[in-house]
Amino acid sequence: MKLSCIQCYVSLTNLCNIPFYKSHQDGRVKAIRDALDSEGFTNVSILSYTAKYASAYYGPFRDALDSHPGFGDKKTYQQDPANGREALIEAALDAEEGADMLMVKPGMPYLDIIRRLKDASDLPIAAYHVSGEYAMLKAAVEKGWLDEKDVVLETLTCFKRAGADIILTYYAKQAAQWMKEDGLY
Repeated sequence: MKLSCIQCYVSLTNLCNIPFYKSHQDGRVKAIRDALDSEGFTNVSILSYTAKYASAYYGPFRDALDSHPGFGDKKTYQQDPANGREALIEAALDAEEGADMLMVKPGMPYLDIIRRLKDASDLPIAAYHVSGEYAMLKAAVEKGWLDEKDVVLETLTCFKRAGADIILTYYAKQAAQWMKEDGLY
């Protein structure tokens, strides 16, 4: 846990605005909150990976970094895709420990979890549109099966409709440009 605290501190002193981390170890949010507060970062928000599922949708990212597990798998510390209740338990623990935002990763296959967290918590909910979701859309667009702008904006609308206050996506810059062109902001 000490390394996570150091990592957050280093990130903040190098212009990171909101630290977030991948660990699912109980007590991690509290340790980070306490460490940040003790260093004067009392107004810094913590984004918790509350519901990070053991998902096949991470494949393209892992391929790009050659970061597949050397042995075993990540199912020992990532959530079971079949278990929707665990996200609610983790959300309550993370909020109690000092999380300021809760994240669901990946987003599209877990719109129901986004909705459940939104209904159960007053904290902002983030959806992470991961590499596999992005790659599926890109592949369908390249094949001519989908219109990229339409499908991306529909996808982001689905996240928002499900209850996401924050959407992290590889499409962020392009979606912002499309929305600007359409006069949506």
